[in-house]
Amino acid sequence: MKNSKLRISTLLLMFSCGVAFGQQTDSLSLKKKAITSSKEDNNRNVMLNAANNTSPRDVNIGLPSTVGGITILENDLPVVYFFWPELPNKTWRQSVGLERTGLLKMDQLANTMGDLGFAVNSYAQTGTKDFKLKGKLTTSTFGWLQGDVNASGPISKNGWTYTAGAFANYDPSTYKLGFARNADETKIFRAGVTKYFNDDKGKISVLYKYADSYSITNYAVFQYGAEGKVTELDNFKIGRDSYVVRDGQMKMKDILTGNYYWASMNGEDNRSTSHNIDVFGNYLLNNGWNFKFSTRAHFSKAKMSNMIPLSIFNADPSAGYTLASGGQAYSGPVGTILGMHTPETPITNIAGRFSLNKQLGNHNVTFGILEQYYHVNQFTSNRSFFFQTVEPQPQRLIGPNTDADGFYNYNAGGEYHSGTENKLSLYGTDEWKVTDNFNLSYGLHLRNHIIDGEYSLTPRTIGFSFTNPGQFNHISQSFFQIAGSLNATYNVTKNFGVLANFLYTEENRRLESYSQAFEPNSNKIKSPLGAIGVFWNTDWLQLISQATYLKKNNNLNRYNLVNPANSSEAQTTTVYYDIQTLGWTTDFVLKPFKGFNLHYLITLQNPVYKKFNFNAFGKDYDYNDNNVLGVAKVLMEIDPSYSIDKWRFWASFRYFSKQYANLTNALYFAPRWETFGGVSYTVNKNINIGATVINFLNQRGASGTINGAELITDASPYYGKLLTGTYIMPLTGQLSVNFNF
Repeated sequence: MKNSKLRISTLLLMFSCGVAFGQQTDSLSLKKKAITSSKEDNNRNVMLNAANNTSPRDVNIGLPSTVGGITILENDLPVVYFFWPELPNKTWRQSVGLERTGLLKMDQLANTMGDLGFAVNSYAQTGTKDFKLKGKLTTSTFGWLQGDVNASGPISKNGWTYTAGAFANYDPSTYKLGFARNADETKIFRAGVTKYFNDDKGKISVLYKYADSYSITNYAVFQYGAEGKVTELDNFKIGRDSYVVRDGQMKMKDILTGNYYWASMNGEDNRSTSHNIDVFGNYLLNNGWNFKFSTRAHFSKAKMSNMIPLSIFNADPSAGYTLASGGQAYSGPVGTILGMHTPETPITNIAGRFSLNKQLGNHNVTFGILEQYYHVNQFTSNRSFFFQTVEPQPQRLIGPNTDADGFYNYNAGGEYHSGTENKLSLYGTDEWKVTDNFNLSYGLHLRNHIIDGEYSLTPRTIGFSFTNPGQFNHISQSFFQIAGSLNATYNVTKNFGVLANFLYTEENRRLESYSQAFEPNSNKIKSPLGAIGVFWNTDWLQLISQATYLKKNNNLNRYNLVNPANSSEAQTTTVYYDIQTLGWTTDFVLKPFKGFNLHYLITLQNPVYKKFNFNAFGKDYDYNDNNVLGVAKVLMEIDPSYSIDKWRFWASFRYFSKQYANLTNALYFAPRWETFGGVSYTVNKNINIGATVINFLNQRGASGTINGAELITDASPYYGKLLTGTYIMPLTGQLSVNFNF
């Protein structure tokens, strides 16, 4: 199951400008001119990720981040229909093969996709009328090697052009695995042609993309202490050591056939491949309407291996644990690990977006249709549990309750679903300049969502596998969903004004929600968001400050719980709950003198659980009004930059107040800073060199959640205990060379 412990941490960050990772200084604030025409937040770079080099970061909206992270669009369509089992970073990476990348605002995502949140909005590099060659070479102090190149140019004089590119990533991250050099290996190849229509009427592009990727998630072991502080162990360096079992192997039982097999964390057992064909472009009709179209056929084979630490307990010499590799007796700290493996799963996604846009007086009007078809063939998540030593590159243990290879509880909580989803949407937006001082922007998204597939209500007991066709049930669901937004801004004076925003989205359960042995609650998930604030713009300051209310009901999460009374006992529990968030955000960009730019953002928020009740290990739990785990109440960004001649210096400071690390709020992480800094030098008009330092304050603390601690109610007995969790990258230097001819 997509466990919350795999989630990508939440941040607001700045966009790159010619360095390995950098920032851009455009204002988030609303300006008097063309207030409603800006569809992207240009000063929030989600590509600066303190957790890894592979994925964009989530942008905080007061809700916990998901496993899949922020939504990623390419050519106006999602790069994957659903992130499980094919995560977006298996088929998409920030690359010179993209013509441009931005951050789509929440109202635009609600209007055009019907979804809640922000989205990375990217467009593939198309053919160009003149020859262009661009590339980027990146390395790091830990041996990261990334090569990225794209060439484009003319084919003929009648408007035919080409584009071709390659992206290769070999990233060992910051720790050493016992079985592989790289924690991420990804290769993406692109090729296509573009035809430009006569009289600047538009263009059409046909692009092919092939992706091949695997990635491995690591965790840290640390000693937990009072006031949420963690202490690094003498024999385990946070972010520098691997807590993935030394041979990277886990034994599984195929839930469909009942056969036992071994799966690895790298190579073929954890590798996803995909073929992508896009046809997109635009054509200016004679009546002035701009017809824009984007279609995609996406075919992938997803395989996925995950090892998730659950708990650590001490075993004395009489407990009967031995090393699986040699049979020697073992005593000391023992880690409990959940292994999950999804064998090769074919996925098909056919999608298309067609829209018409025109400026009609003071109205900028868009009408569109969006079609998304998705088919996943017999998705399974096979499961087993095992024990390992607590050390760098740990060794697997054989215990009194395991089989001869050290595994137990095969397929307890195993998953299965198969079938199709189809979403057909109609939407429309209008950006209306009512007067010189008053602007309205509004949109409506109407969607029909159909689920047709197969699942099973048969309990997934220990050793379970499907034995006959009668164990499967048919799913047939159809939902009508509404989304939309209404934004208004009014200039009281030339530089000062007020704003009000309202956003609403609806969704129901997906096919994935049926993967466990129960029929999920299919009631609507409603997410209303309202905001009111002020803005102030001058030549040297652009500021926006607003208060926000957000609520989301009928959330579903499945937790891998550990019994507080017996840490070797685990259980998967499904919980439905609501989340409510009140927040206040102030964001400004200051330009006091030439070359200097300061972006500052502060968010105060109070996200809490509502209607959060469940039973586990024979006991009732009530977490109503508890703070949402993993989301800080205070977020702050300080992003200065200075440019002089050919040099550019920049820094990015991210502050997080304490974050609750378990559902009871008994455990939390102390406040922390995440820091980035860099310098870039423009050699000439074609070459730029950039250097970046991640975590230059060398913060070594953990972040996110503490695995296996969801039911802990008293923190004091855990002071001094060994726990596991996610973390930020240790001090890392990166160097990149960009060229553009």
